[in-house]
Amino acid sequence: MALPGVYRPQADTLLLADALALEDLGPRTDALEIGTGTGALALHAAGRGARVTAVDVSWPAVVTARLNSLRRRLPLRVLHGDFAARTAGCRFDLVVANPPYVPAPGDQLPSRGPERAWDAGPDGRGVIDRICAGAPALLRPGGVLLMVHSALCGAGETLDRLTGVGLAAEVTASASVPWGPVLRSRRAWLEQRGLAAEAEEREELVIIRAQSL
Repeated sequence: MALPGVYRPQADTLLLADALALEDLGPRTDALEIGTGTGALALHAAGRGARVTAVDVSWPAVVTARLNSLRRRLPLRVLHGDFAARTAGCRFDLVVANPPYVPAPGDQLPSRGPERAWDAGPDGRGVIDRICAGAPALLRPGGVLLMVHSALCGAGETLDRLTGVGLAAEVTASASVPWGPVLRSRRAWLEQRGLAAEAEEREELVIIRAQSL
């Protein structure tokens, strides 16, 4: 279930779920999901025995994830707020993130509304770059970050940032999906900025896996 305005699982969620299924999880695994939405991925990890903390800036998402946790009868710690502030001083074996990554006009990230789940500044990296910078402090030795985002944001840039902070990073999966309504509504702007080719109709999603050494 999802309350109004909460991002529902879509192609990026499913791609990330496939990547998560390949990770070794168990009762000694401490996991974090950044931007949990409905809690689908956090509950997937909890269902495999991991101790999971989920964070979201949206109150409707927090309530949705908590309700889904109760419905599934799976333990889930759901926190409201900015991921960096709410996890300060904590380290995890696994961090999962499906951050906002859609390029959007304007330098300010939205502070309310459903757009918070996808709008991420003019290059789509408003949240991605914060996750890259904060990953070393979030991961235990050997810990893994799994993050999904659009190739529009630059997978190479993400890899460079993660390797630059000392992680071993690679693209482990990708998928081509049709443009959704948000991208279609911004076609002219995306083409003008050189982020999309004329008449482009499909978006490449990538899974980034980074491991603390």
